Amino acid sequence: MRNLIFLVIPFHFWLPAESFKLNTNLLETNLINLGVVLGLLVYFGKGVLSDLLDKRKQTILGTISDAEERYREATDKLKQARIRLQQAELKANEIRINGLSQMEKEKQDLINIADEDLKRLEDSKNATIRFEEERAIEQVRQQVSRLALERASEVLNNCLNSELHSRMIDYHIGLLRTMESTTE
Repeated sequence: MRNLIFLVIPFHFWLPAESFKLNTNLLETNLINLGVVLGLLVYFGKGVLSDLLDKRKQTILGTISDAEERYREATDKLKQARIRLQQAELKANEIRINGLSQMEKEKQDLINIADEDLKRLEDSKNATIRFEEERAIEQVRQQVSRLALERASEVLNNCLNSELHSRMIDYHIGLLRTMESTTE
């Protein structure tokens, strides 16, 4: 231990006061100077250092409180955003449900309109078919009547002689006169 003390503070510094002299050896005097400077710094710089540390502490505490306040604000904003998101999801579901019901209603309306159009077309088709049938029947009647008249005319022309023909004419003239007299 004694050797350790002599390493830190050389032996010739332990000599009596009459041998006091200035040591210019930097390696020997450096530790003493550092000890004196550190002692002066601690003694005089203690207040400055504590003030700096107090200011630093206050700055750090202020930063932490600001960060906590921003965290609370961010948490509140997050809660509000989640509430708005839930409301938006509810509104979107409501719109989707309304859209589906509206689409189903319009689909049913289109089906009903198509059924009515189909029924109208069927009725029109049936009316056209009946009209064409009646027209065809009327044409057949006219053709049958014409053929019957032609045949009757041929038969009459072949069977009637001039005497029978004269009697028929007289008979019909008589009928027309009776009809004319009854109408007057």
